[in-house]
Amino acid sequence: MQICSVEVQDRRFTMSDGAGSDAMHAVAQYAYAVCVLKTDSPTEGVGLAFTLGAGNDLVCRAIEQVVAELPGRDIEELMAGFGSVYRSMADAPALRWLGPHKGVTHLALAAVVNACFDLWAKSRRVPLWKLLLDLPPQVLVDTLDLSYLEDVLTRQQAIDLLTQAQACRSDRIGVLETGYKGYDTSVGWFNFSDERIVINTRKALDRGFTALKLKVGSSDPQRDVRRAMLIRETTGDAATLMLDANQRWNVPEALAVCQQLSGMNPYWVEEPTHPDDVLGHRTIVEAIAPIRVATGEHIPNKVLFKNFLQAGAMSFCQVDAVRVGGVSEFLTISLLAKQAGVPVVPHVGDMGQIHQHLVLFNHIGMGHENLFLEYIPHLRPYFTQPAQVLDGYYQVPQEPGSSSDLVPA
Repeated sequence: MQICSVEVQDRRFTMSDGAGSDAMHAVAQYAYAVCVLKTDSPTEGVGLAFTLGAGNDLVCRAIEQVVAELPGRDIEELMAGFGSVYRSMADAPALRWLGPHKGVTHLALAAVVNACFDLWAKSRRVPLWKLLLDLPPQVLVDTLDLSYLEDVLTRQQAIDLLTQAQACRSDRIGVLETGYKGYDTSVGWFNFSDERIVINTRKALDRGFTALKLKVGSSDPQRDVRRAMLIRETTGDAATLMLDANQRWNVPEALAVCQQLSGMNPYWVEEPTHPDDVLGHRTIVEAIAPIRVATGEHIPNKVLFKNFLQAGAMSFCQVDAVRVGGVSEFLTISLLAKQAGVPVVPHVGDMGQIHQHLVLFNHIGMGHENLFLEYIPHLRPYFTQPAQVLDGYYQVPQEPGSSSDLVPA
């Protein structure tokens, strides 16, 4: 199956009635920069990068630059040793100068890489999770770019991690029967009223969710405390509750507010400060224990993830395949986290479409802990094969590809 041409789509979706709001984004317009790989057959590879609003246009224009070397390539030939192709695209001199490996050009790379993996799975007529599980460890590692990680993760160490996990897959294959547990982020968007978050919490519990997340980061910390306690009183002690500050606080503020919020027993506090502040996160991790810190939604590349893991600055790794350089870099970072003993609980800028595949592979194929995956349903109507969640569990996708196809604009 040969790639013949590339189509770029700018898809934007305005949220309404407070949905999608957080401490840094009062009104959200979700957007996808979409890379579509056209082939010499009816099959197309579709890759997403997640952005907000007008910035989507810049990423779409960058996709046209990143993807230049792909037309004319056969998908099997391309993906054999894809790690070198990935590095060539990521290190293109003119584009690398804009990063390196972050910002607009890296988001464009995510869309292109995700389209390649989607097309590869479709060409083999299997869902992405099965494609990844079927690859021998050496072949999978050949799709990754491990440069700048050699001090902590060599190619042989990556192969060894996957080989060791492969030997005991039977212990974890049961997730394909149960599905993968979800947690509900939409109960507590920042601009929702107190009454609405209580109503939403009750509805989420009725739908089978036992883990939920609340947006915090108010100018008045007592608003955060009040809302957190409202949700805790509604769910009781058995539910797992998380708090997400979306980078709102500086380090002293994070320490003070987290202490005030400790009474509702949060499972984690997410993005408590600036996403590039490795040592600030480590300070917070050490100070607020046993409350744990989750971060990674805005960490742009594997090198910064390496630094966070080396510093003990994250308790949960929230790498996002539509934020870093696509599926390839997601898997690389998952290997880093596995080696460091840190669970991967992805952020779902794709609304869970691609990540429902990746968490299955992480658990079965890498031995990562089976925890839960964020669920945000706002863009379900725009996907041809939206993620299915039943009684709080993601159902295992069976259609070929990465579940990224969008309905026509």
